[in-house]
Amino acid sequence: MRRSEELELARRALRGRDLVVFSNDWDGDPLSKVHIMRILSRDNRVLWVNSIGNRAPKANAHDVKRIWKKLASFTEGIREVEPNLFVLAPLAVPFYGSEAVRAFNRTLLRAQVLRAMRQLHFKKPISWSFLPASAPVSGRLGEEFVVYHCVDEFSAFSDTNGKHIAEMEEQLLRRADLCITSAERLRENKVRINPKTVLVRHGVDFNHFVKACDPSTPIPEDIAKLPKPLFGFFGLVADWVDLEAIAATARAHPEGSVAVIGKVAPDVNPKELEALTSLPNVHMLGRKPYAALPGYCRAFDVALMPFKVNELTLNANPLKVREYLAAGLPVVSSDIPEVRKVGLCKLASGTEDFVRKVDECLAEGSGPTRERAERIRHESWEAKVEEIRGFVGEAMVKSGRGL
Repeated sequence: MRRSEELELARRALRGRDLVVFSNDWDGDPLSKVHIMRILSRDNRVLWVNSIGNRAPKANAHDVKRIWKKLASFTEGIREVEPNLFVLAPLAVPFYGSEAVRAFNRTLLRAQVLRAMRQLHFKKPISWSFLPASAPVSGRLGEEFVVYHCVDEFSAFSDTNGKHIAEMEEQLLRRADLCITSAERLRENKVRINPKTVLVRHGVDFNHFVKACDPSTPIPEDIAKLPKPLFGFFGLVADWVDLEAIAATARAHPEGSVAVIGKVAPDVNPKELEALTSLPNVHMLGRKPYAALPGYCRAFDVALMPFKVNELTLNANPLKVREYLAAGLPVVSSDIPEVRKVGLCKLASGTEDFVRKVDECLAEGSGPTRERAERIRHESWEAKVEEIRGFVGEAMVKSGRGL
């Protein structure tokens, strides 16, 4: 076969296909998985299987609410949330330490997904997993091709049973026809188990976030009148976020404000959270709709990306960094490998250095600018999905499948 024919076959491999996708819950914040599958659903049918969990639930209000929500979603059956994009909320028992439970989940999940596939008339699908917890069923659905798309070091999350998550991930890696990773360190780790491992870094919804540079974009009322300078963070406030760096920024600028936008996860250290929220110029604004984020970014003078440096964050590729940059903002970040690779950010080596870098941003000119935003335009999700199409297509051509 000539190289031109191989390339044409590769381009066609991810068009007109049925994809079974294991990921986070569809109704959550739009993470990298949502952006990728929205683009792929333009010319493929996607069955999105909501999260089957990476950890056992705890007896707290957060987890009880989540369980009830999952039960309610399950009763809805398959929902078509967008053209070609169908969501299934399966039932599973997330107690991964028990082999009996794993065996039960294999049977239960497989039955639910196969039933949904029959309803949608899916045949010879590509299964695409963003979660190790899909290991009991990935590769057992009559798939033509199995993709593991790894965007985090899941065994390093503090609220998981790391040993069992690592075991499931290894099963998935060995079964996958292709492993796609979002960070170089992840690629280095996963290629040891699966040599068919590639790197495709995150993209950004540039046209959405660049609205922060448009004077006609309205600034929401709850942030518009906060004293300047205004230092902003958006995203999940989880235990990997360095709250002390945010607090130090607030203390260094009592004349200004710090706005924290996002849900507070139950795993956050209560003492660290109290130390932050007790400061009079720190404003916890809660979770906001994705559509509203450019307006909030327009109010920011400097965007903050403070992560504690540990095994989880060393493997992370924080999507919010590219979103801040697309909003035209100066960014101060903890020094982690993938942010260093992006460039365009000031990197801090500790709390004092974080505050120092924030001050440098203020001195150099703060707030959103179109010139800053343009430097990240080429990192669009469309460009990243074309990379993914190429890798999947090439792997399918080499294996003689999808032709």
